[in-house]
Amino acid sequence: MAEAAVDIGAQIVNDISAGDLDKKMIPTVGKLQVPYIMMHMQNKPQTMQNNPIYDNIIIEITKYFSSKIIEAKNAGIKDLILDVGFGFGKTIEDNYTLLKNLSHFQLLALPLLAGLSRKSMLYKPLDINPEQALNATTAAHMIALQQGAKILRVHDVKEATEAIKVHAF
Repeated sequence: MAEAAVDIGAQIVNDISAGDLDKKMIPTVGKLQVPYIMMHMQNKPQTMQNNPIYDNIIIEITKYFSSKIIEAKNAGIKDLILDVGFGFGKTIEDNYTLLKNLSHFQLLALPLLAGLSRKSMLYKPLDINPEQALNATTAAHMIALQQGAKILRVHDVKEATEAIKVHAF
């Protein structure tokens, strides 16, 4: 699928499993020579929210990315972006631990992407729905930017752009 997408004009591959769901993904992206977003996800999409448990989420994801970065570089991938996978096999508490400690992942010396827009970690604690989570999303975006995120995956482009501009001052 990634190869077909690049063949018709895609310029980046975003993989929610960092190659874990498709063992051909990393070698394929290496051949395609496009930027690769590798995201952390515990388990598979069907089971990822069934009681996710970590001893130390920061250390476990750091180790995971460390080995995945080596695998990607060995496959010839030169342009890597890391996504800690907010909401993918994590509890609400895990997500906030990651958000508050996102700067830790800068030690891996790769750009960090934060996909926080209208996530359940924002609207569930506030007892609102996703459509009402714009303010919480903007607040989370600002925290992510302060913690070193270089890319935001968003639903609300105007509001995210404003947060980025304010952060830049």
